[in-house]
Amino acid sequence: MARKMLKDEDMAVADGGSYDYDLFVIGAGSGGVRGSRTSASFGAKVAICELPFNPISSDWQGGHGGTCVIRGCVPKKIMVYGASFWGEFEDSKNFGWEINGDINFNWKKLLENKTQEIVRLNGVYQRILGNSGVTMIEGAGSLVDAHTVEVTKPDSSKQRYTAKHILIATGSRAQRVNIPGKELAITSDEALSLEEVPKRAIILGGGYIAVEFASIWKGMGAEVDLFYRKELPLRGFDDEMRAIVASNLQGRGIRLHPGTNLSELSKTADGIKVVTDKGQELIADVVLFATGRKPNSQRLNLEAAGVEIDQIGAIKVDEYSRTSIPNIWAVGDVTNRINLTPVALMEATCFSKTVFGGQPTKPDYRDVPCAVFSIPPLSVVGLSEQQALEEAKSDVLVYTSSFNPMKNSISKRQEKTIMKLVVDSETDRVLGASMCGPDAPEIIQGMAIALKCGATKAVFDSTVGIHPSAAEEFVTMRTLTRRVSPTSKPKTSL
Repeated sequence: MARKMLKDEDMAVADGGSYDYDLFVIGAGSGGVRGSRTSASFGAKVAICELPFNPISSDWQGGHGGTCVIRGCVPKKIMVYGASFWGEFEDSKNFGWEINGDINFNWKKLLENKTQEIVRLNGVYQRILGNSGVTMIEGAGSLVDAHTVEVTKPDSSKQRYTAKHILIATGSRAQRVNIPGKELAITSDEALSLEEVPKRAIILGGGYIAVEFASIWKGMGAEVDLFYRKELPLRGFDDEMRAIVASNLQGRGIRLHPGTNLSELSKTADGIKVVTDKGQELIADVVLFATGRKPNSQRLNLEAAGVEIDQIGAIKVDEYSRTSIPNIWAVGDVTNRINLTPVALMEATCFSKTVFGGQPTKPDYRDVPCAVFSIPPLSVVGLSEQQALEEAKSDVLVYTSSFNPMKNSISKRQEKTIMKLVVDSETDRVLGASMCGPDAPEIIQGMAIALKCGATKAVFDSTVGIHPSAAEEFVTMRTLTRRVSPTSKPKTSL
């Protein structure tokens, strides 16, 4: 929806009435908290509502910090750290470390420490809001009209609040595949709070969450089978990098089942019986559905205010995050734009500047970096080779480097790191950078700054590297791997 930005006087309400708040925010995840406190810093009177804290979300449970802090990025990264140690123990032997006796993994200890950390962060977010002068209200918010929010409290009582502006930041929720026995499967919410680590895990999905949990459970000793519909996991990423991730997963002992779906689950004495669409039968302790997330908009009563949504329930917004109703706004996953925590933070900051800071600001979605925290991780920024070919008016230059990291030369782990630069042949501008290997997210964050500044390949080439490091490969890739014409057909079927 592209609408012209309204001036402040156009935002004035026709009846000239007064409101309880300048801004009422529904949802205290990353976007909601950022939008609340930055709006308050501009002098707005702000209130925010959020569900009672619980590590597993539901219609009536949530918590300050939202999915990322409580049941997403943060606890998942803690689990990745925990799962990484097994490989480190193995690698340490050739560095002279002699580990005598069994190495035991205490899942309950990790789970307890993970929960303590997210409880701490939930409190941190509440303190941030309190210190910013934001009124916090516990309960589920829904719209009554364009200026009224009704909050259902934990005791089932209801209270209404009015506001000049309303910001919706309710995020998204994991969804289940509609097959017989689907109630036997879990989502990423439950996967982060299991009572025991599964010995046999089956994962359905080929995205971030599926690949990351495959790495986590394998690193904790489970037998893992990963099923996905395409030829390679991580659809939407660079095809070359996807192939490397698949190879690394297999190298770590994860069994891949490309082009395969699950058709039925049933309970047996030995576990969960899984039947695939190819007739294969397996038994698992846990079946994880990691097939995507859905905007969390169903219980907001959006129709009462006339807020428009698309076919999957995402709230439609313009380039300033304004909905079809001029004083109602939405940011983050509930809008289904780029569903990343830092993007929600950016959108919320732009919202506050636009509405309360007198600085109309559009979110800039160019060169947004991201990472898949598999073991080892994948990280990218800018365009993939396939995307560059689709947009290019001139040839695309591809530079790659594949090497055995120094650490692996001693540990003897057979796992290569790969780096890639995609360059516009006409302007010499670097269009995309990607890496799969240890520390990839830390390195690509720096690459993101370079791309945002419009760095050329010549700038990369003139930069002195840090030696010995993997990162220096990005400034020493001087030999062209291939030159590709825009008329070449990208690999879009993988």
